[in-house]
Amino acid sequence: MNFPTCFCPVILALFSLIPASCSQDDHEEGPDKIKKAEPILLKSEYLNKASQDNTFAFDLLKTTVPAVSKPNVFVSPLSVSMALSMTLNGAKGETAEEMFQALRVSGYTMDQVNDYNKTLREALLNVDPSTELRIANSIWNKQGIHFLDAFIQKNKTSYSSEIREMNFSDPKTLVTINKWCSDATNQKIPEVLDQIPPEAVSYLINAIYFKGAWQIKFEEKQTVNDLFTTESGASQTVKMMRQTEKFNYASTENGGYLQLPYGNGAFNMAVILPHDGKSVTDLLGEMNAETWNSLHYRTCKVNLKLPRFKTECRYQLEEAILPAMGMHKAFNPGEADFSGMTADLDLFISRVIHKTYVEVNEEGTEAAAVTVVEMKYTSIPAQPEGIDFFVTKPFLFLIKENSTGIILFAGKIGEIS
Repeated sequence: MNFPTCFCPVILALFSLIPASCSQDDHEEGPDKIKKAEPILLKSEYLNKASQDNTFAFDLLKTTVPAVSKPNVFVSPLSVSMALSMTLNGAKGETAEEMFQALRVSGYTMDQVNDYNKTLREALLNVDPSTELRIANSIWNKQGIHFLDAFIQKNKTSYSSEIREMNFSDPKTLVTINKWCSDATNQKIPEVLDQIPPEAVSYLINAIYFKGAWQIKFEEKQTVNDLFTTESGASQTVKMMRQTEKFNYASTENGGYLQLPYGNGAFNMAVILPHDGKSVTDLLGEMNAETWNSLHYRTCKVNLKLPRFKTECRYQLEEAILPAMGMHKAFNPGEADFSGMTADLDLFISRVIHKTYVEVNEEGTEAAAVTVVEMKYTSIPAQPEGIDFFVTKPFLFLIKENSTGIILFAGKIGEIS
């Protein structure tokens, strides 16, 4: 079995917190700061759905880390969820039940899932004008194949999906689809598909692009060299950025959580570092929606050394990751039921390609993800007073929206290459 590959040119640095006093609500705004973000208000019936989304995010990260056996991992739970939700509009029976399970959705109808995703997408795109966020969806269908109007309309209405009918035997179609992905991610993911197999009949694609400037930027002249201990125990000299400011910090039995805000504060990066004697594996074990929602943050003065890093990853989620999360029948010819997509052919999901990019530097963070669901004919087989927070070892990081807690990206850094 070929496991997903991850190509990770990473430049990292270290960051630390010197002993400092902390207060519960010590938030200050300078005269030049952007107006604070207004919270996203979801319907009360969807609050549990947001929690389920984060359960999916943590489970996706926890499943991907051991499956790929790579030092650096970066995924976009939101991108994977959006692409699979579009596909789910065509699933029926046990296939749909397993997809709901894999997405960690329970207690909601498909119409509610669609409405929630529509509401969330529109809210995320508007919550911070100072941060660039794009969430784009598209469906590319093979000419001559009739897709059910209900399936098409649900994805157009709920996901603003661009619908294209293409000649899949024309080499230009591959170029066109990859160009759409490249444009949607500001050229950060220029190529996702390597080929269009003769049996392919549809591609359902989500693309996300995020570019956020730190609320408090780093000065390049403060960036220096320091040591980082890799996952294998080796020492590397790396680049690190530095500044002293107030940030939110929380602690659990296994590690410390530091929040670094972007723009108007709607989005932030949470950097999660294991305590001495603990590991990234210990942190992954405690990461769930309940722990995430119960973190008790305090605002502390921080002497910060933050990693400057860049990583690019590619996964085929159908090989080990999504099956481990409970999704099986959708990938099996003869068992998959996508009769809600087309009445003409028996389809199955042949590939779920997930490609990601992230770069963190003195200015902020740029991240992108594309998730491609490829459909084929079934007939083809296949908190203390004093804080020390030294990131000199493998750590986790997440990019999220604050008011909902929705996680856009999640990753692990275990080595610099």
